[in-house]
Amino acid sequence: MPATPPEPYRVEIDPEAPVQRSLFGEILDWMLVPLLLLWPISIAITYLVAKSIANQPFDRSLEDRVTVLAQQVKEVNGRFVTRLPAPARDFLRADDADNIYFQVLGPGGEYIDGDRDLPLPAEEEQPLPWSVSFRNDQMRSADIRVAYTYVDLRKIQSEPAPSTDPRMALVQVAETLDKRAQLANQIIKGVILPELIILPIALALVWLALARGLSPLAELQRRIRERRPDDLSPIESGQVPEEISPLVRSLNDMLERLAQTIAIQKRFIADAAHQLKTPLAGMRMQSELAMRETSAEEIRRSLEQLSQSSQSATRLVNQLLALARTEHLSSQVHPFVPLELSELARNVVQDWVQAAFARKIDIGFEQPGHPVMVLGNPTTLREMLSNLTDNAIRYTPAGGSVTVRVRDDDDGTYAYLEVEDTGPGISPAERRHVFERFYRILGSNVEGSGLGLAIVREIAQQHAADVDIFENPRCHDPKNPGSLFRVTMRMEHRPAFIDDLG
Repeated sequence: MPATPPEPYRVEIDPEAPVQRSLFGEILDWMLVPLLLLWPISIAITYLVAKSIANQPFDRSLEDRVTVLAQQVKEVNGRFVTRLPAPARDFLRADDADNIYFQVLGPGGEYIDGDRDLPLPAEEEQPLPWSVSFRNDQMRSADIRVAYTYVDLRKIQSEPAPSTDPRMALVQVAETLDKRAQLANQIIKGVILPELIILPIALALVWLALARGLSPLAELQRRIRERRPDDLSPIESGQVPEEISPLVRSLNDMLERLAQTIAIQKRFIADAAHQLKTPLAGMRMQSELAMRETSAEEIRRSLEQLSQSSQSATRLVNQLLALARTEHLSSQVHPFVPLELSELARNVVQDWVQAAFARKIDIGFEQPGHPVMVLGNPTTLREMLSNLTDNAIRYTPAGGSVTVRVRDDDDGTYAYLEVEDTGPGISPAERRHVFERFYRILGSNVEGSGLGLAIVREIAQQHAADVDIFENPRCHDPKNPGSLFRVTMRMEHRPAFIDDLG
């Protein structure tokens, strides 16, 4: 049987996925669309200007004709006539392209000479003697340009006349618009033809200018693609244009944050591998010893040690995970909220009461008589106080005491979270080292991972808080001077009723 051909590979396209847009095409659209829109507008404006230019010489010619014709209006034997010889009449109408019309009407509107059907001016117009005016009109279904004037016959006859009888004659000369249209078309052709040649050249120059202007982006892309996957060094910003510099600086900031994140992850993996190696090796050795033992008592002892080692390993893993969480804490992902510090501290102390009683340690809690509000992340602040309390219980001998205290200053500016114990204390030389990872004070003989105070410092830094170590002022035993850990935080606000109580 013939083999069934495989089905063609189909690429699924998400219809809701945003369409990727081209920066080159976007800029080209914003440049070419206005240019292509302005081009017909410029043609229309050119046409109007060309018609205006074409009207001027022909209007002057019409003005000369109507002036000459007005000078030929005379009164003969009480009748008004135009003394136009035949050659002058022929010259008046002579035109190869347009039809020329003229008309002369007496003061009462009576016909004197010319074309009877030439349209009259508007009735509401106030005539001015010997002033030539122009208008556009129609005659015999054709558009015409008319020049007209009123002739004051009193000036012609040199006779006084009453003001109620101006005795004005109307003289009009009109022509069709063929010559004007031809001249306007010639002007438009002279302007548009060069534009038709220049427009493609302009488009090509715009295209080349955009390609040249965006070439630094292509060069930047090439340099980034040629980088090794592990190369997180900053991108050189000296060779890019000023407009791209903010983008390059943002990329460099991102690369720096990425490098810090990778460094933290590498350090965490190295620390975890180093610290887990010892308890795992001990657990393996104890399990092998338990397998070799034949005495039930020895087997039980080995299993107890194996259980203790597994608890230590579990605690180490939990603290490593807690440290990793605090290092990657972001106020944008986990926003800080206003919280009451006394309530948070009281809940943490309650969680450690059983552990303190098991070690025969008296654990106490002190708080002011009013709320102490701070801004922070409740989860990480609980983790910080838990580590301080755990550290105090571990280093305090049986019969000692641990006190957790919340207070604020008189101005209501700072809140203080204090944990004091009656343990062996920390010498001034050691205090700046105890917050380092896996740092252990020699001779303490206390089980621990050396991560608790490192977690405390990390969380305090994220909350812009200070952590200080002092001797316990309430402890007077020279062998066990005790320690006082104080976390100083800025208060969110001071309740109004505190001032009333004060």
